[in-house]
Amino acid sequence: MEPSTAISTPAGNPASTAVAGNAARVIREWIEGGVYPVGSLLPSQRDLSEQLGISRTSLREALSTLQGLGLVVARPGKGMYVTEAPEAAAADAWRFADSHALTDVYQLRYALEGFVARLAALVVQPEDVQALQANLQAMQQSIERADFVQATRLDFEFHLQIATISGNHAIADVLRGSGEVMQESQRLPFYKRGARHATTEEHAAIIDALSRGHPELAQQAMATHIVQAAQRAGVHFPTGL
Repeated sequence: MEPSTAISTPAGNPASTAVAGNAARVIREWIEGGVYPVGSLLPSQRDLSEQLGISRTSLREALSTLQGLGLVVARPGKGMYVTEAPEAAAADAWRFADSHALTDVYQLRYALEGFVARLAALVVQPEDVQALQANLQAMQQSIERADFVQATRLDFEFHLQIATISGNHAIADVLRGSGEVMQESQRLPFYKRGARHATTEEHAAIIDALSRGHPELAQQAMATHIVQAAQRAGVHFPTGL
């Protein structure tokens, strides 16, 4: 059976995130429909990008999402295979292992982001809360669509916005300058089966604490979120919580 050779971009949204998310859904439909059964080798990235009518960059984002879902696994020197071993695929999902330990990234976030949440609670304005709530709603919709590429970007924007609200430009710059690594750490928890809405629930608790102008509660909500997100990504470290 030959897969469709074209992919449609959602109307009114030509952004690369939408293209990658749509491509991931199409490839997943091919896998689940038996076009590429378990154990089979996917076409090369060049062939797949031509079939889907998308760039290699968007295709790589789509394949990264499918790896996180445990539907495909990369075998060095061979290509991308359809797999039924999601835990094995997830274990290999951290792309920055050669330069940054995932534990170190989460510990850095734990050290910085609880503090900026505390600062933000002291100065947050109603329009800031509204923007965070809009981000939360958009993330919930992305998760419902299984568009974890977009959900991850919204997650990063949420945390960066809180750092910006806090007024600590140095910490905001650290997060912004490490955006690719930070987003990768935020991507992994979305693939914990049975806990895909945990991030939005924890974000809602952070927003609630901020809206109440409660610095201690905001710091605690952020710290709890980062620890639990780390655990969903397979990382555990002592915090005293």
